[in-house]
Order: sequence, then structure tokens, then C-alpha cells
Amino acid sequence: MTFREQLVRRPQSVWLRRALFQAHLWTGIGVGLYIFAVSVSGSAVVFRNAIYERFGAKPLMVAAQGTRLAPSQLRAAVQKTYPRYHISYIWPNKNPKQAVEVWVERNGKYKQRLFDPYTGSDLGPSVPLAIRITAWLGDLHFNLLAGEKGRAVNGYGAVLFTVMCLTGAVVWWPGIENWRRSLAIHRRTGWKRFNWDLHSALGFWTFAFSFMWGVTGIYVVYQWPFQRLVGLFVVPDMLHPRQSLDNRILLWLTKLHFGNFYRGDWPLKIVWVVLGLAPALLFVTGVLMWWNRVVGPATRQVRRGAKAEVTAPALIE
Repeated sequence: MTFREQLVRRPQSVWLRRALFQAHLWTGIGVGLYIFAVSVSGSAVVFRNAIYERFGAKPLMVAAQGTRLAPSQLRAAVQKTYPRYHISYIWPNKNPKQAVEVWVERNGKYKQRLFDPYTGSDLGPSVPLAIRITAWLGDLHFNLLAGEKGRAVNGYGAVLFTVMCLTGAVVWWPGIENWRRSLAIHRRTGWKRFNWDLHSALGFWTFAFSFMWGVTGIYVVYQWPFQRLVGLFVVPDMLHPRQSLDNRILLWLTKLHFGNFYRGDWPLKIVWVVLGLAPALLFVTGVLMWWNRVVGPATRQVRRGAKAEVTAPALIE
């Protein structure tokens, strides 16, 4: 049987396929938690623009009763409420009925609060909880909560994820006689086989989206290679740079990654949220496969060896 026939009929016997399987397996184990975190946080921030519009900072009005506190009096009220914090900023408002935003800091951590400029009472956070959670998830997705260094690591992670997609596509091919079976999930089987079918079918049907997210994820961090590549085929319009074809192509890479297409595109956003969780589910099913193939047999072998050591003296006697 030639190499080509092996690839078509019995790919499991090809050494290259076995090597790619190992690369796919151990890369997935190595960066699996990263993929899980980015997948879940990415799905969570698809609706971030709508959340910002819905819960965006709106002026909080207070009952303007009595005399407005002097700046020194307001600072004293803030310091009394947060005695262990340093006042960083107090944002004055032209509207006398609007609450005053105050930033206090301690050990590099900030609190953004609203204060009544008449009573000096703390009215709560200036940033709504929904926006704070969305911003945290966005920072996790973009920067891995580590600033510029985290974003650089995120770029390398996107490269590894893209490589995983490509190796997964090769590993998925079961042979010309069995490829249809790998498209579906068979429920009337053991849980190990069900998990295998789920990983295989989910990987196939979501491959295009996962590969797209990997490539566009690289673009979000490292834009210059894509700019140069597009520049080889498209002449930029220097007079109208925003309407230039190269700019529109690159803009679509961002839209595809985050699911931002047009106003009222919430049905597509729901699709992006659901499919965005596929890499996380692939990680979970992949870990279970790894446990069944590697960890489980190794653990059983160690246990059998331990039992043999315990019973050996009895046999000698």
C-alpha cells in the first residue's frame, strides 16, 4: 500500500499522522486552560458594546438641598469614608444636581465612587457592576489580565491555537471508509466512545469558526503582517483611508473576531456566543480523552506494580 493510499484508507498507520496526533494532544494539554479562559471570556464579551450602551455611565442626580459642600469639606467626607485610601481625583461637575465622581487609591488599586456633593455621603460605585464584569472579562480576553506582556503572550497563544486547528483537521480524518461516522455523535455507546465522538464531531463542524478565531486573534495582537500581506494585493486610497479597500478588509478581521457586524445583529451575536464556547468544550473532551488514553492506563499499571510488590514476599515464603 502506497503512502497516498495509507493516508486515504488507513491514516492511523502513517507515522506523520501519529506525530501530528501527539503534537495536537500535548499542545492542547499545555495551552488548554488558556484556550478555555479565552473561549469563555470571548463569548462573554460579544455583547459588550450593547452592555456599555445599556449600562453606560449616566449622570446620577441628587436632591439639591441645602448648601453645596466646599471642595475641602467634600475631601474630608471622602477621607472619613475611606480613611486608609488616598484621594486621587475628584471630578467636578457643572450641574449642581449631579453626583461627584471620586477616585481613591490604595496599594495601586483604585475605587471609583459617587458622592453626594451636599451631604458627603457615599452613593456607590460610579461604574455599574455589569460594566465592571464586562471590562474584567475583556481584559482577560485581550491581555490575560497582565497588560502589554499579557497581550504578547495572547498573540503566541493564538498562533498555537491556530496550529492546533490545523493539526486537529489532519488527525480528524479517519479514513475514507469511516469518515461519515466521525460527523455524528452516537449516544448508545459507552461514555468514552461518546466523548470521542463529541470531540471529533464538534471539532469538524466548528473547524471553520475556530480557525477563523485563531487567525483573527493573531491579527488583534500582531497587525503588521496582515497589513503587509493585504498591501501586496490592494493599493491603499491615501485620500480616503477609512474607505480604502485595504482598511475595510482589515476591519472585517476585527468584526469577524468579535462578532460586531451592524446594529441589530443580535441573532449573529448569539451564534458567536454559542460557537465561541466550542473550543472550551473541545478542551474538556480532549482532557477526558487524554485521561483515558494516558493517565488512566499509567495509573492502573502503577497500582498493579504496587500490588505485585506487596504480594511478592508472601509468594516467596
